[in-house]
Amino acid sequence: MHPTTPQHGAAAAGAAAAAGQVEAAGTRLDPWFGAYAQRAHGMRASEIRALFSVANRPEVVSLAGGMPFIQGLPLEVIGEAMRRLITTKGATALQYGSGQGDEELRERILEVVALEGITDAHPDDVVVTTGSQQALDLVTRIFVDPGDLILAEAPSYVGALGVFRSYEAEVAHIEMDAEGLIPEALERTLVEARAAGKTVKFLYTIPNYHNPAGVTLSLDRRHQVLEICRRFGVLVVEDNPYGLLGFDREPLPAMRAFDNEGVLYLGSFSKTFAPGYRVGWVIAPHAVREKLVLASESSILSPSNASQMAITTYLETCDWKGQIKAYRELYRERRDAMIGALSEHLPSATWNVPDGGFYVWVGLPEGLDARSMLPRAVTERVAYVPGTAFFYDGQGADHMRLSFCYPTPERIREGVRRLSGVVNAEADLVQLFGTHAERDEDPRDAEYPSPDLA
Repeated sequence: MHPTTPQHGAAAAGAAAAAGQVEAAGTRLDPWFGAYAQRAHGMRASEIRALFSVANRPEVVSLAGGMPFIQGLPLEVIGEAMRRLITTKGATALQYGSGQGDEELRERILEVVALEGITDAHPDDVVVTTGSQQALDLVTRIFVDPGDLILAEAPSYVGALGVFRSYEAEVAHIEMDAEGLIPEALERTLVEARAAGKTVKFLYTIPNYHNPAGVTLSLDRRHQVLEICRRFGVLVVEDNPYGLLGFDREPLPAMRAFDNEGVLYLGSFSKTFAPGYRVGWVIAPHAVREKLVLASESSILSPSNASQMAITTYLETCDWKGQIKAYRELYRERRDAMIGALSEHLPSATWNVPDGGFYVWVGLPEGLDARSMLPRAVTERVAYVPGTAFFYDGQGADHMRLSFCYPTPERIREGVRRLSGVVNAEADLVQLFGTHAERDEDPRDAEYPSPDLA
């Protein structure tokens, strides 16, 4: 029987401690506080997570979330295809499936990744996951011990940083520029880590239309990064949800296209189709694949058969390549609206011009703190993600991520207009009082983001 009152909770915790089951008593708010595993004590929702329950109201222009524009899909056509799936194959779709994932879907996934130069993979190399977020969790789970070092770009994906923290890893950030991760900085960090006796388990990288930085790793640097990682014996984890969403050119070859043993390739249908199905995948060498399947089975038994068969039905019956092309044009229009609005309303800031993906990485005028400014922005009915969410060590207060994937161009322009008022008011205060942004010593933004911020 679970305790239902603080008094009962304290008594239960005390009895358990006396029996040697726990080392600390409960609290008035959580009678099981002393029973948690050590790693659970670091699990905290970020401060911005609560704030975005307000930011998601209709009157607020959210430039924060990485949600694809689902209304751009042919929903009636998809709905009819899903109806046929359930009426003709429902008994299979609604049953348990394989821990590795449906073979037919794995074959279809190879057709998708072939567009980025991965032509040597076999369906047996693919493990279907519940979104690429689960893929990140599984990879970290099978490779990382507490205290191991993971390398990641500076900045990096907030959801990955939360996973790494949950497995008690350390993270070293690698500098980026307009061409992506800087190979010389990578090699320097590896040399320093080896000299310090650190165990480096993998490099986590988003080479295409980076989240949040928006940049793309150049072709020459892809080869350089792979060569460095081979030389140091470091695995590359290539996370590529945006690779087919370039605006002005065909996709660059994936890093996995050049190395089938040293790269784990993570993909997802969340950005090119629909995140609600929660279908992602890992392409991995044979031995790693076996570990991933075992780890997945131990946590979820099998990915959703219904979701997998829905994705397969979509790929078989709909013009998915045409849909990706339509998305590219739609997001390019929104990117242009964002860049135009920034140029008009926030010339004091700096930003990149992404050639694909969902995000613009904005540098604030000197002295401004994006995290402390966010409550005032929400008051003015506009939201963004502070840069501190994308660093493991509290950097990034002078940056913000703006997303252009979901709002209409008109809403984007209005959001940036509202944001400019907040930024300019903050800049006036800095000029008047001489305050300035400092490194955040409690970087909880990167802990556990809500799904719509990813």
